Amino acid sequence: MLRPFPTPAAVSPEEDVIRPAGPCERIARLPADRWTLRETAFWLMPVLGYFAFPGYLMLGSQILIAGLFALSLDLIMGYAGIVSLGHAAFFGTGAYAAGLLASHGWHEPLSGLLAGAAAAALVALPVSLLVVRGQDLGRLIVTLGIGMLFFEAANKAAAITGGVDGLSGMEIAPLFGLFDFDLFGRTAYLYSLGVLFLLFLLCRRLVHSPFGLSLRGIKENSKRMASLGAPVERRLVSVFVIAAALAGAAGALLAQTTRFVGLDSLSFQRSAELLIMLVLGGTGRLYGALIGAALFLLAQDILAGLDPVYWQFWLGLMLVAVVLYARGGVLGGAALLAGRIRGKRR
Repeated sequence: MLRPFPTPAAVSPEEDVIRPAGPCERIARLPADRWTLRETAFWLMPVLGYFAFPGYLMLGSQILIAGLFALSLDLIMGYAGIVSLGHAAFFGTGAYAAGLLASHGWHEPLSGLLAGAAAAALVALPVSLLVVRGQDLGRLIVTLGIGMLFFEAANKAAAITGGVDGLSGMEIAPLFGLFDFDLFGRTAYLYSLGVLFLLFLLCRRLVHSPFGLSLRGIKENSKRMASLGAPVERRLVSVFVIAAALAGAAGALLAQTTRFVGLDSLSFQRSAELLIMLVLGGTGRLYGALIGAALFLLAQDILAGLDPVYWQFWLGLMLVAVVLYARGGVLGGAALLAGRIRGKRR
């Protein structure tokens, strides 16, 4: 006598909505939101660098600012799957906002920082409505076009932005009314490090929240997430505006610590270098953005000192090697190597 095949258990619509997709479920099980000893050691390194390399604090502050800028791109590229070639538009917006305030009598640095972030978020809102409606290639072209528009607009508004001569002559008041921005870059370094650390904590909390998990689901399969009831476009708009605000804060930091804003802050080259930093360190990891920014700027500084003429050749060679032999960036390659070592031990 033939037995009937067992019927699968019925799943209610509520259970189907609440239960995350496979990758999201695995992510949710990881205790990734817990602060680890390795993270403490990572953040102690720039603190120790302040005392160990007092002659390189200006370079250090540039690395910290670039790290914040790369972190902002990682939010939309590594977690939401939005590739951008015009992210410098928001960096430059924040830089010009803070610079214009400082050059017109508003010298307080923290409020200038907030103004830069707010200005970038404000201009990113209408841009995001265009970006999220496209797909990969369409988004790439839209962001590239937006970046070019911002660059040309700043160039044409030379009476406000200074045009090719840039915006200079700004004064920055002492931080908290106590710490002057000196020529050695001591205050600039600690200021940049403090801002980066606080905003990193914000990003870390964001990506490990339900909002961040939904972004990963959207990156993997946006149609499935939409069918489960997730507001896909609204989530993408939100993270795009948040990332723009972080980029604006990075631009404001650059303006305040260097007391100069040029058109290069809006240039395509800055957006391209940012993308290289992120690919170098590894996307979707947060720390990859910071490591990639540090490696790129350090390599640039060292190679330019060793070979002032052909340093870009060696830098390009290094990037090709990373892409070929460390897919997923430096952090991805390190994780793969660690996995192989553990496998051999077993």
